[in-house]
Amino acid sequence: MGRLFKLDREPVGENAIARRKPTQPVNKKLLKLVEATLDDDKAIDVVVINLTGKTEIADFMVVASGTSNRQVGAMADHLRDTIKQSGHDSVAVEGNSQCDWVLIDAGDIIIHLFRPEVREFYGLEKMWEVAAPSSDAGQSDVGLTA
Repeated sequence: MGRLFKLDREPVGENAIARRKPTQPVNKKLLKLVEATLDDDKAIDVVVINLTGKTEIADFMVVASGTSNRQVGAMADHLRDTIKQSGHDSVAVEGNSQCDWVLIDAGDIIIHLFRPEVREFYGLEKMWEVAAPSSDAGQSDVGLTA
């Protein structure tokens, strides 16, 4: 179910990341829709990570938590349905059977939904050098509101 990318044939440095050339502007409308849907579903500690120029897999990553498996599953179902209703037909969901960690691939935006202890264990924010949200923070550490 992985997506294939055609990489440019230009040589890159040993540790360089091959960058994809954007074919269309980043869909900020979709990002706002994802954030609003997560807010409606009472997601906690929503963080938006701007991946533009850092990787070829997506332009944004959204990381959020739910308080239980049931809430994580319900958020995933609601997000999938909302994204599809907005006209984005290509939405892939992985992990919905267990609901500890559900990944939603909406093309330029990848959404990770976790139970809090699973999120802490994997530490995606640390991998992308983003500080975890504090409980009293109203904004994410990457400049977009949560």
